[in-house]
Parts: sequence; structure tokens; C-alpha cells
Amino acid sequence: MTATEPVGDLAELRIVPANEARWEDLQAVLTGTAGRCQCERQRLGDGDWWHMPVEERRDLLRSETGCDDPRATETVGIVAHLGAEAVAWCAVDRRSVYGRLRGSSVPWKGRAERKDDDGVWAIACLIVRPGYRGRGLMYPLVAAAVEHARERGATAIEGYPMRTDGATVAWGELNVGAIGPFTAAGFVEVSRPTTRRVVMRREF
Repeated sequence: MTATEPVGDLAELRIVPANEARWEDLQAVLTGTAGRCQCERQRLGDGDWWHMPVEERRDLLRSETGCDDPRATETVGIVAHLGAEAVAWCAVDRRSVYGRLRGSSVPWKGRAERKDDDGVWAIACLIVRPGYRGRGLMYPLVAAAVEHARERGATAIEGYPMRTDGATVAWGELNVGAIGPFTAAGFVEVSRPTTRRVVMRREF
């Protein structure tokens, strides 16, 4: 799968903090591999995530998102709706909370960054629901994640998308995003730590 420019009528697209979305809607987006992960691998790191049953991952995500509670003071992502249907999810939070990022060489190679800098946020995962892929939903999703972080005091936000070079990439790999949506949202390339991954950043 490659990330395409937005197509079709997205006039009814509505993106909200996850605590303003229904838990059932978020679970409708997290299917297949994403349903098994429950977006906890990036937060927990491989070791803790691997040994945690799916049910516990699901319970943990529910507590972190605060879904169904618009009064919640914190949440860990945003949910997109097209009309009445939930269609996409983006995990966006302080970079320091993502254990897998902290242990990976991708964000840090060749950089002098403080891993505990809570002012820097990160887009850790993007999931578009089957049946709605290929419409360019990653573009408004990344843009909304930028505003979500800015409104919560972020001084910068990063992403770690994959270079597709026009090739088809499985959705299981493209959950980090592709370069196009980040470029469109004002991110600039910081480094290329591997042949396929790019570190991109936007300052506020």
C-alpha cells in the first residue's frame, strides 16, 4: 500500500481526541494485527508487550485513551470519523512515553536528543480501517495530530515514516506512515537512519 493524496469527498471527515470517541468506534478501526497489538507495542516496548495478553493490552489502551469520557484531561491519540463511521486512528503523545521508540536506533541515530524531553511529541502509529484505505486519510490524520500536540503544549512533533519509493507496502509495515502526509503537514527531514525509515520533525 502507498499513501495517496486525499481523494473523494472528505467533507464529512471529523477527527476528535480519543476521549471524545466511543470505545466501540476505536475497536472497529483496530482490526487484524492492529487489534492484537491494541497500539501498545510502541508504548510498552517489545518485551513487556509480547508477554501481555491481548485482553490486558485492550484494557490498558482503554484506560489510556479515556474513550467515552469527553471530560478526561488526557488521552493518547485521535480518532477519525467519515460520516457516522470511525475510519482511522493515530497514536500521538509525548515521545518519552514510547518505550519502543526509546529502545530503537531509528529516532536517535546521529542525533543529540534527550529521550526524556516531554516537549517533543511523536506520531507513533497510524491505522486506517479496511474499506477506507487508498483515500488519502493519512494526510488529514497527520495534520490533526500536529494540532492535537500543539494545543497540548508540544514544542515539536516527530514522525518516523517509511520510504515507499512508489512500491506497494503492506499495511502491517506502513503503520508508521509514509513520507507524503508528513511533508504536507510541514514536517522536514532530519535524518535517514536506515534505508527505509526517515526521521521527520516539525517545530512549533
